[in-house]
Amino acid sequence: MSKLKDKLSSREFVVTGEIGPPKGVDISGCLHDAEQLRDYVTAINVTDLQSAVFRIGSLAVSCKLVERRLEPIYQLTCRDRNRLALQSDLLSAWALGIENVLCLTGDHPAMGDHTEAKPVYDLDSVQLIKAASTLNQGQDMSGHELDSKPSFFLGGVVTPGADPVEPQVIKMKKKIEAGAVFFQTQAVYEPDKLEDFMNRVQGFNVPVIAGIVILKGAAMAKFMNQNVAGITVPDSIIEEMSDTPKEDRKKQAVEITARIIRQVKPLCQGVHIMPLGWDELVPQVIKEAEL
Repeated sequence: MSKLKDKLSSREFVVTGEIGPPKGVDISGCLHDAEQLRDYVTAINVTDLQSAVFRIGSLAVSCKLVERRLEPIYQLTCRDRNRLALQSDLLSAWALGIENVLCLTGDHPAMGDHTEAKPVYDLDSVQLIKAASTLNQGQDMSGHELDSKPSFFLGGVVTPGADPVEPQVIKMKKKIEAGAVFFQTQAVYEPDKLEDFMNRVQGFNVPVIAGIVILKGAAMAKFMNQNVAGITVPDSIIEEMSDTPKEDRKKQAVEITARIIRQVKPLCQGVHIMPLGWDELVPQVIKEAEL
């Protein structure tokens, strides 16, 4: 049984983490990162060719987490697979002991390191959630009966900081209708925007886990402002990072992350911490955030 499902169903506040598979076959590094999160998070996202950059697959790494009694959230994107492959990978995931699935459309190959790759996008994220939900009901997308059925705990992604935000509200509702039962958000640095968004969707009655990326410096914050839609790091935080000596950046990153978590905690049912390689900071963040 999914611990994430149990805790969210019981309305407990949860913490989830994230690891990125490597560009190669040695996964010891990302498994080490996952082990550092063991005692601090309920489940660990495994990214699926994040930013359209070639890496080992999220299915394989998620399976390795299961073997180590760590609970994965298997990320699955529509970018590289048609509906046959997506459904097949979902059944494979269940057979390998993976229960939590986060369904995403996926970044376009033009953003990645194989710009000549042909995008598939046979389905979008809403349709993928519907396909996975249909498998849960014992049928494939063509209406054929399965010999046996999975019982995935299905999630979607939402961006509270989008401008305008109304399309996000509409798409979130569509994902819920398709079968999504929990949401993780794009990184949040402005609690007031999250509060406004949560007020808009309070009638949806699904748990929302607020995302936050641990900032490594002012340059990273500026890059996200310029290149990642729906994320705005306030100038005040950028100034904090700019004024921090290099040797103190990790300490400052912990302080900023913990502060934002304390601010958003009353607004949501969990936080999703994306350390981007600074996994050793997660225990400190959780302690300072009083989780």
